Amino acid sequence: MGQKTLKIAIPMAGLGTRMRPHTWSKPKPLISLAGRTVLDFVLEQFNSVPDVYDIEYVFIIGPSQGDQVREHMECYHPEKKVHYVVQAEMRGQSDAVHLAREHLDGPMVIAFSDTLIETDFSFLHENPNDVVACVKAVPDPRRFGVADLGEDGYVKRLIEKPADMSNNLAVVGCYYFNSGRALVEAIEEQVRRNVTLKNEYFLADAVNVLLENGARMCVQPVEVWLDAGTPETLLETNRYLLDHGRDNTAQAQRPGVTIVPPVFIHETAHIEASVIGPHVSIGPGCELHRAIVRDSIIDEGSEIQDIAIESSLLGRHVSLAGQPLRLNLGDQSWAVR
Repeated sequence: MGQKTLKIAIPMAGLGTRMRPHTWSKPKPLISLAGRTVLDFVLEQFNSVPDVYDIEYVFIIGPSQGDQVREHMECYHPEKKVHYVVQAEMRGQSDAVHLAREHLDGPMVIAFSDTLIETDFSFLHENPNDVVACVKAVPDPRRFGVADLGEDGYVKRLIEKPADMSNNLAVVGCYYFNSGRALVEAIEEQVRRNVTLKNEYFLADAVNVLLENGARMCVQPVEVWLDAGTPETLLETNRYLLDHGRDNTAQAQRPGVTIVPPVFIHETAHIEASVIGPHVSIGPGCELHRAIVRDSIIDEGSEIQDIAIESSLLGRHVSLAGQPLRLNLGDQSWAVR
C-alpha cells in the first residue's frame, strides 16, 4: 500500500500584537527560542507522525511578512513540501482554514503557530474517528476552551471559557480531521449562521457544527503543552526546552566566561568577561562584553556590554549598554544608560 497524504495546516497570519515590538519586523513564528525559532519547534513536534503518511504543510501567512517565512523554510527546511495561502484580512481561525480549502481534501491536522505540544502522533495511524482534539488537564480551565465528554467518552461539544471548573480538559490547539472537506463544509455553515466572537470565526464553533452533524470525536491527552504567544510564556518555554535537551553548555565554553547551565549559545557568538545563565539563549553573531545575563533570549547580531539583564527578550541587532535589569526590545533597537 502506498503512502497517504496528510495535510498539516498552520495558521500564522495574525498580527502578533501580544509579542510586540518583536512582531513589528518579523512574524511571530520566527521569534527566537532556545537556539532556533518557534516555527522550527512547531515543525519538530510532527516527527512522530506515522511513516504511512506523506506530509504536506499548508501555511496561512500574512500579506506583509509572509516572505520571511518562505525564506526561512527554503533555507532551513528545503526538503518539506509547503503550500502558502495569504490571509489578507484577520477574520479568525476558521476563515484562515477556509482560504486554504483547495489543499484540504483529505486527512489533515490543524496546529497553531504559537503552541507547542509533546505527544506521540502514532495515534493517527488507522484512527477510526472523524475528529481528534489534543487536550491537557489543567488546574483552572476557565481561561481556555474545554472538551465536554459524554458517558461514552466521546466529545459532545467544545465549550469556550467555561464558567465553572468541573471539566478541566483544555483543548491545546491541535486537531486531527479525517476529512478536510467535511471541516470546510462545517466552516461554511458556521459562516452562514454568522457564529463569531469579536467579529472573528473560531475553529471550535466549526467543530461544534461537525458534532451536530454526527461526527465522532475523541480526545488525545498530551504530555506537555507550551505557549509561545507572550513574552512571559516565551521565556517559560525557553526555560523548559533548555531544561529538556536543548542545552549546549558543553560546546558553549569560552575562556574567561562563566556558564551557568542550561544555556544555548550559538557557536558564532563572541563573549568575553561575562556570566551567562541559567536559561539563556544567544543567537549567531552576538557580541557580549562584561555582561551578566540570566533567563533571557538574545537574537542574532545583538551587541551587549557593561550590563546585567534578566528575564529579557532582545531582538535582532540590538545594541545595549548600561544597567537596566529587564527589557523587551525589538529588532534594531539600542539603549544606553
